Amino acid sequence: MRQEIERLRQEIERHNYLYHVLDRPEISDGAYDRLFRRLLELEAAYPELVTPDSPTRRVGAPPAAGFAAALHAIPMLSLANAFSAVEIRDFDGRVRRLLGRDEVTYVAEPKLDGLSVELVYRDGRLVQGSTRGDGVTGEDVTANLRTIRSVPLRVRSIDGKVPALLEARGEVYVDREDLVSLNRGREKEGLAPFANPRNLAAGSLRQLDPRVSASRPLKLFCYDVGRLVGLEVETQKELLETLARLGLRSNPLYALCHGIEEAIAFYERLERERESLPYDADGVVIKVNDLTLRRTLGEISRSPRWAIAAKFPAEQGVTRLEEIQVQVGRTGVLTPVAILEPVRVRGVEISRATLHNEDEVKRKDLWVGDTVVVQRAGDVIPEVVGPLPERRTGSERPFVMPTTCPACGGPVVRLEGEVAHRCLNISCPARIKESILHFVSRGGFDMEGFGPKLVDQLVDKGIVRKISDLFRLDRETLVGLERVGEKSAGNLLAALERTKSIRLPRLFFALGIPEVGEHMAEVLAAALPDLGRILDATKEGLVAIPEVGPRTAEGIVDFFQNRENRDLVQALLEAGVRPTAAEKRVSTALAGKRFVFTGTLASLTREEAGERAKGLGGAVSSSVSARTDYVVVGENAGSKADEARALGVKTLTEAEFLALLEGRG
Repeated sequence: MRQEIERLRQEIERHNYLYHVLDRPEISDGAYDRLFRRLLELEAAYPELVTPDSPTRRVGAPPAAGFAAALHAIPMLSLANAFSAVEIRDFDGRVRRLLGRDEVTYVAEPKLDGLSVELVYRDGRLVQGSTRGDGVTGEDVTANLRTIRSVPLRVRSIDGKVPALLEARGEVYVDREDLVSLNRGREKEGLAPFANPRNLAAGSLRQLDPRVSASRPLKLFCYDVGRLVGLEVETQKELLETLARLGLRSNPLYALCHGIEEAIAFYERLERERESLPYDADGVVIKVNDLTLRRTLGEISRSPRWAIAAKFPAEQGVTRLEEIQVQVGRTGVLTPVAILEPVRVRGVEISRATLHNEDEVKRKDLWVGDTVVVQRAGDVIPEVVGPLPERRTGSERPFVMPTTCPACGGPVVRLEGEVAHRCLNISCPARIKESILHFVSRGGFDMEGFGPKLVDQLVDKGIVRKISDLFRLDRETLVGLERVGEKSAGNLLAALERTKSIRLPRLFFALGIPEVGEHMAEVLAAALPDLGRILDATKEGLVAIPEVGPRTAEGIVDFFQNRENRDLVQALLEAGVRPTAAEKRVSTALAGKRFVFTGTLASLTREEAGERAKGLGGAVSSSVSARTDYVVVGENAGSKADEARALGVKTLTEAEFLALLEGRG
């Protein structure tokens, strides 16, 4: 039994390495889960054979009372900054003068906006993980770092040997898409979303309960070492390759630069393309490649002479906070929204930004009439950073959350333990409007033409009081609405009729069940391919479905125990809605293949192209990585096509993609 347990551990760690480090998985998620469950079963049966570095021990420590101090044997130095090509050249001039050389070779790497950590391995086993702290002393967050899948509990051997001591240094970060997905779930719960990936990474790693860290989508890229005993490396490029061979992820997006001009070219290219990266990068780190030359250069104060952080320009604007309006969401949560004097930030005009909740407004000390700093969080989401109090004139006024709902006049309460204020009136027009907009959205019934202005009319005039009323609309009623002619009315009625036959996953998503996004809806429909089964599902039965956790199961059960929700489902069926089971995907040549689409396609939309790829077992991503199999390039393609070529990912024309779908590619 000991041999089988050890074999399973080695096999699981090998697949972790293939997936998290090389981006080349060999088995499906289901096959991996079966290996993992088998190991769990054996370790439960033979607890005396459990070891601290087993893959199953990633979340095994109880919540800590506090973090112990962790001393870095070699200080984790901070980097000097450069903010322009001129300052980068100044850095190069200093390096060349100190070394007495005409040209120096550098390695340029993206500077991730995350949290710096150190991982200490002795004889190949992870013994301690810590934050950077002040550079000399950090916090011991070993239990939390162990929960990150891309952190190996044991490093891999190189030529049959592992280093006696390895102090690997890297950045814990969160991809932008993972942040957006997590925030959707938090907003459904009435929780404040994380402002940016860095806040999420830092906050998640400093949780006293490792289970919280384990629930967050944390990743790691390693870029340096402190002490390394038992292996010899001579350059930064060799170091990055060695870290990857040991099983520690290093960022493949780096450049070996012969002279500073090549490093500046990399910096300028990355600044142009930073929005296409899957993660936040706030600059480029430029390092002398030769480690011997680094030792010659040494350090000054607490920064090395051999490296510099070339920072991207800050993208912020200053404007006036004209008003704070309160919006009511479909779950009744009241959200304050900043109404701003329009200002352009990174080429986009910003006139509104969510303030999340009353506590956030107070924490930032925002007053109506303030002059404020705004930015695009993650270069995407408009965000009010804070006020400029020195510019106050005395005419500003504080924000107060209303005690009655601005949409229906009903009572507003703040339940114990929640940061959100809620309208408790389930018939609140604002809640109904938001529920309808979610119901008709692309991930749900995908009803073209049912936009916010039309929905406002339908609800405000009392024509639609509940979602199922949509299917009782007639031509006469629609034509009587503002800006709805005969042709538009016909199109709307056709959309209603067409969507009566709907895939079960889309229905689950459209209903707005707590914790159920598009992916979870697919999971549920695959496991419960009959509507009646989910209506009467128990928490225990739902938790038995892979990927369904206790919180999700509880949300589903509570949703369908609500009489109004069950009545809504019955009313939809009576109106002619016919849910169909999710199609079973056939294993084909596209099974497991990952696609990215860029540019405009001639014969179908990118969404339609993605659906066709997924229908044949493929997967679709919004960003290019080493795990991408194909990038389909349409007209006016963006930087993703260049990224594909740089990473050696195969690109396809639209014709080649269609041929691949038909089995001719």
